[in-house]
Amino acid sequence: MTELILHHYPASPFAHKARSVLGFKQLAWKSVIVPSVMPKPDVVALTGGYRRTPFLQIGADIYCDTALICDVLEHLRPEPTLYPPHLKGVSRVFAQWADTTLFGAAMAYNLQPRAAEALFAGYPAGTAQAFTADRRAMGGNHLAPEDAAAAYRSYLRRIANMVEEHDFLFGAEPCVADFAAYHPLWFTRHCVPVMADILNATPAVLEWMDRLAELGQGRPEKFGAQDAITVAAGAEPEPLPAETFQDEHGIALGSEVTIAAESFGTEPTAGRLIAATRTRYTLARSDARAGALHVHFPRIGYVLRRANHSQGEG
Repeated sequence: MTELILHHYPASPFAHKARSVLGFKQLAWKSVIVPSVMPKPDVVALTGGYRRTPFLQIGADIYCDTALICDVLEHLRPEPTLYPPHLKGVSRVFAQWADTTLFGAAMAYNLQPRAAEALFAGYPAGTAQAFTADRRAMGGNHLAPEDAAAAYRSYLRRIANMVEEHDFLFGAEPCVADFAAYHPLWFTRHCVPVMADILNATPAVLEWMDRLAELGQGRPEKFGAQDAITVAAGAEPEPLPAETFQDEHGIALGSEVTIAAESFGTEPTAGRLIAATRTRYTLARSDARAGALHVHFPRIGYVLRRANHSQGEG
C-alpha cells in the first residue's frame, strides 16, 4: 500500500475523526501538522485552494473532506468495515447529519468567548482573535450560543438513547456514524474542558466516547510539510478507475472548472475536470512545487462550476 499522509493539526475536530478512523483500521500513517489559520502555502500547493482540515495525501493524489477520506480508507482496508451492509444507507445519512447539524451546534457552543480564552491560554497575544477572524471569514453557521446549547443538549440525549441500547450507535461494532458523531463531542471534552459539563447529563455518551477512544489513532509518524510536497513531486497520480461519467451540469470532461465547498471554507480549487462519478469529482492540476496532482472531492457538499463562472474566494 502506498503510504498515507494526513495533513492535520491536533485540535481539529474533523482531523480527530480521520485519526480515529485510522485507529479503527489500525493503519500506519505520516503526520503533517498544518497551520490552523491562513496563510497555508504548503496546503495550497497540494490542494490548489481548499484549506479545510484535514486532507489525505497518497503520492500525488489529494483527497479532500473526511467523508471522502473514509471511503478511501475503506477501499484500502475493507475490514473492519465503516459501512456494514445492513447499515450502508442509514450510517451515511446519520454521518452527514453529524458532520453538519450536530457539528454546527456543538462548535457554536464549544467556541463561546470563555472557551476560546481557555483554548488559547498560553499562546501568543492575538492568537484567539486571529483564529476567530479566520473562522468568520470561512463563513458557515453562526448559531447563537444559547440556541446552540439547547440544540446540543437535545442531540446528546438522542445519542444517549442510542448507546444505552448498544455499545455503539447502531450495534455491537462502530461504523462511520460513530466517528462522525464523536469528533465534535471529543472537542468539547478534551479541547475546551471548561465547557464539558454539558456531557455530564448523559453518562452513556461518555462511556461510548471512552469505547471509541480505546480504538486509538493508528500508527502515526511525524513528517514534514516539505517532505510531503517532495513525495507528491516525485510521484504520478494513480490511474482513475473506469467509472461512468455522470453529467449533472452540462460540463464536459476536460473542461476547466472550479470546485468549492457549499458553505464553510468556500475557497475554490481550479483545475481540469477529469472525473465526475456518482460519488466524487477529480481535478487535474499542476503546482510549481508539487508537480502534477489529482485532487479529489465528494459530490455531496461541493459545488462544481465552469472556471469562468466561479464566484471567487469566500
